Amino acid sequence: MPSSTTTETPPQQQDGASLSHGLKQRHLSMIALGGVIGAGLFVGSGAGIAAAGPSIVIAYTVSGLLVMLVMRMLGEMSAAYPSSGSFSAHAERAIGPWAGFAAGWSFWILLCTAVGLEGIGAAHIVSGWLPGTPEWLWVALFMVVFCGTNLAAVKNFGEFEFWFATLKVGAISLFLVLGVLAIAGVLPGTDAPGTANLSDFFPHGSNGLIIGLLASVFAYGGLETVTIAAAESEDPVRGVASAVRTAMWRIALFYIGSMAVVVTLVPWNSGAVVSEGPYVATLDHLGIPGAGRLMNVVVLVALLSAMNANIYGASRIAYSLVDRGQGPKVLARLSGGVPRVAVLTSSVLGFVCVLLSYWRPNDIFKWLLNMIGAVILVVWIFIAVSQLLLRRRVESETPEKLVVRMWAFPVLTWVALAGMAAIFVLMAREADTRVQLYFTGGMTAVLAAVGYGRQKLRARTG
Repeated sequence: MPSSTTTETPPQQQDGASLSHGLKQRHLSMIALGGVIGAGLFVGSGAGIAAAGPSIVIAYTVSGLLVMLVMRMLGEMSAAYPSSGSFSAHAERAIGPWAGFAAGWSFWILLCTAVGLEGIGAAHIVSGWLPGTPEWLWVALFMVVFCGTNLAAVKNFGEFEFWFATLKVGAISLFLVLGVLAIAGVLPGTDAPGTANLSDFFPHGSNGLIIGLLASVFAYGGLETVTIAAAESEDPVRGVASAVRTAMWRIALFYIGSMAVVVTLVPWNSGAVVSEGPYVATLDHLGIPGAGRLMNVVVLVALLSAMNANIYGASRIAYSLVDRGQGPKVLARLSGGVPRVAVLTSSVLGFVCVLLSYWRPNDIFKWLLNMIGAVILVVWIFIAVSQLLLRRRVESETPEKLVVRMWAFPVLTWVALAGMAAIFVLMAREADTRVQLYFTGGMTAVLAAVGYGRQKLRARTG
């Protein structure tokens, strides 16, 4: 029986303390804009290009359409029921407490692990600039800085993300402008490449396209943070509605557009696309002095921004879960409108990665990536099923809350679910992604079983 107790407004403790509303509309707008430009785009897309060749544009387009549907569904629910628990709270309301438990803690594990991943990636860049400095020391420094940022007032998080996102948006916009000029042959010192690099569009056939598709799906992870942050904004409903409505052009421009520029200008099989990253490789190929190094700075900022956002998102998901009786109460303690115990707990794995990067610097990044790779798909399935169930309920009880509406409901919701199922099948076919699938499936099953057991126990004890 679906729960009807999920909090619709920012939760409050018995002493009257509640989450701060320190995020301004400009913060939320830039978090939404910058959230789509992450490490997966700057760094991870290189492996996708190497596998799929120019057809990576098709891969990003297909997965981008799926993400647009997911964000539209999430936006519909978040505008109707603003909550720091986002999709976890929606799953609890629509399906039951066990679903909220499984979705929320799965995503919490994903974010906490991602914090360590991004810290290791950022440390690798800085240690490359400063040879001889240990990577683990940089990971520790980044963790201290961003843990401290999130322990302070939420407006500090908002300011950090505002300026991080501004730099990322500016950099990728400039990249796109330079790329289009180079393709047109009007950039000084360059000749129009025409379609020379696009002739072998499917170099590895359908298998290469599938690998590129899987890589592109995971690059989109992180867009959900804006619906978590909206609960602490001045106007949650307007903030979510605005962010979701602009998702389409942001995905089309930043992801699909930049992939098209890269594969048109640079041969897909260039080793630099993987070793240096597609953006740095493209700028170096154009021969723009210092541009490649500058883009490396932007990649570093993208990684640090993701660290900051993921500590924030993990702490708010944990806070919401505990406030709904889905975890240890100590994590819901607030101080100055900030769940500081949740922030510290959510940072633990990042600090553990300091030790891991010291003990196993060569393979820790790939190991962590395999551990969390498919969690985002599980979250998307919970979002789609929740929206399918909640939409009917909202229409019959409080239709005025449907500020954002899912397109062609319920047809496109079912299309999205079919797409997610297809991706799971494709993952099972590939040896590199099968490990992610098995680990994530096992973890989700365990969390669902624990959540269901808790639900039954609470029902018996009243």
